[in-house]
Amino acid sequence: MAVAVAGTSATASELAARIGRLRRERNAVILAHNYQLPEVQDIADIVGDSLNLSRQAARTDADVIVFCGVHFMAETAAILSPEKTVLLPDLEAGCSLADTITADQLRAWKSQHPGAVVVSYVNTSAEVKAESDYCCTSSNAEAVIRAIPEEREILFCPDMFLGAHLERVTGRRMQVWMGECHVHAGIDPDDLETARRRHPDAELLLHPECGCTSATLYRLGHGDYQGSSCVVASTEGMVRRAVESPATTFIVATEVGILHRMNLLAPGKRFLPASEDAVCPYMKKITLEKIAACLERMEPRVVVPEPVASQARRALDRMVAIAP
Repeated sequence: MAVAVAGTSATASELAARIGRLRRERNAVILAHNYQLPEVQDIADIVGDSLNLSRQAARTDADVIVFCGVHFMAETAAILSPEKTVLLPDLEAGCSLADTITADQLRAWKSQHPGAVVVSYVNTSAEVKAESDYCCTSSNAEAVIRAIPEEREILFCPDMFLGAHLERVTGRRMQVWMGECHVHAGIDPDDLETARRRHPDAELLLHPECGCTSATLYRLGHGDYQGSSCVVASTEGMVRRAVESPATTFIVATEVGILHRMNLLAPGKRFLPASEDAVCPYMKKITLEKIAACLERMEPRVVVPEPVASQARRALDRMVAIAP
C-alpha cells in the first residue's frame, strides 16, 4: 500500500520503520484504542480500551505519549501525566458522545440536584470531568456505582444506554443524561436479530453503549433466543471473552475496529459485526502518516490548562483506583 506523507510517497512498511525510529528518538509510547485502523493497532505499543490505556498513560516512563484515539482520551492522558508531552495525530478526532454534554449543562443539572454524586463516563471533555465526582469507563462503571453509598443520589452522564445498563445490573435508580454515541446507538435490535438468524448458534458480545442491548437482554430473559449465549462487556471484556469462550462464532455489537484484535488473538474463531455500518469516522482519522508526522513535528499537542486539569484529575484518580 502506498500512502502520501509530507509530499512524498511511502509504503506502510516504510512508515512503520519511520515511526519506529522516531519512537526511539523521542522516547515515545504509542497507545491505540481497540477501534483504530488495523495498521495503527499493529504498530502500537499498547492496544486496549479507555481504562487500560488511561492506566498505561499514567504508568509509562516515556517522555512522549502518542494517543491514537479521540480527543477526550488524549486529554485524559494529559491530565494523568502532566509532565509528559501528549500528542494526538489529528485534532479533528472528536467524539459524538462527548459532544452531547457541556460543562455549563452539567453545572445547570447539578444545581437542580444539590448534593448528588456526579459520575461521568470517560467519554466527556476535561471541563465536564472537572465538574464530576467520579469518572468511569464501561470496564469499571458498575464498580464505581456500587462504591457510592446507597442513600446518595447519582447523576450519570452522558450515555443513556450505559446508564440504563448500570441501573439494570446494580439495582440503583439514577438520574441519567440522554446522550448517545451515534455509532453504538445505530446498532439496533433489528441489526442483531438479522445477524442472529443467520448464525443462531453464535455467542452475542454486546457493548453496553449499544442501542440493541436492553431489547436483546429482554428477549434473552423471555427465552426468545434459544441456544444463544450473551455477554455484555467493555471492549476489553469483549476481547477477553472472545479468547476464553468455548464458542467458535461470535456476533459482535460494537465498533467494527475491534474485530482486528479479536482475529489476531483468537485466529481459529469467527467474528461477525452486528452491523457493518458501525464505523466511527473519528477513530478512523488517525493514520500511519499522521502518526509519523506528529512524531516528526511534535505536534499537535494536547494540553489541559489549570485549574481544569487538577479538578478533573480528582475524578480520574478515583476511576483509575477502582478495579474493573
